[in-house]
Amino acid sequence: MELGLSERLNSDLKQAMKNGDKVRRSVIRLVLASVQNAAIARKAALEDSDILGILAKEARQHQESIEAFKQGNRQDLVAQEEAELIILQEYLPQQITRDEIIAEARRIVEEVGAQGPGDKGKVMPKLMTQLKGKADGREINTVVTELLSS
Repeated sequence: MELGLSERLNSDLKQAMKNGDKVRRSVIRLVLASVQNAAIARKAALEDSDILGILAKEARQHQESIEAFKQGNRQDLVAQEEAELIILQEYLPQQITRDEIIAEARRIVEEVGAQGPGDKGKVMPKLMTQLKGKADGREINTVVTELLSS
């Protein structure tokens, strides 16, 4: 039986504690705390898709930190953030390419009959739901804007 994402995170946390893997332990604890806070805010348990959203957000924050630390010439912090990002990415689905985003966006544009930039609101929610965790929201937004502007 396939473990849910929450169960997998908890199981991996226990394993990291047994193995003395401090980095993995702290990353998983951070994610589980974010999941817990989101569940409390919503007053309901989270679905795997919600947890994927949290993981994607954490990964994006790590990528932004890596860029900032590189500019600040803090290689020690870059290495730490990269190590944490690798762990986060283990829980995310394989990221899709820009071409795959374009193909999916075109399909949905056709499906909803979007004509121009004003119809972006019809396309984005469907596309975001389908690509959650598989692609960066900013990249999806850029692709849809380009498609509807041409």
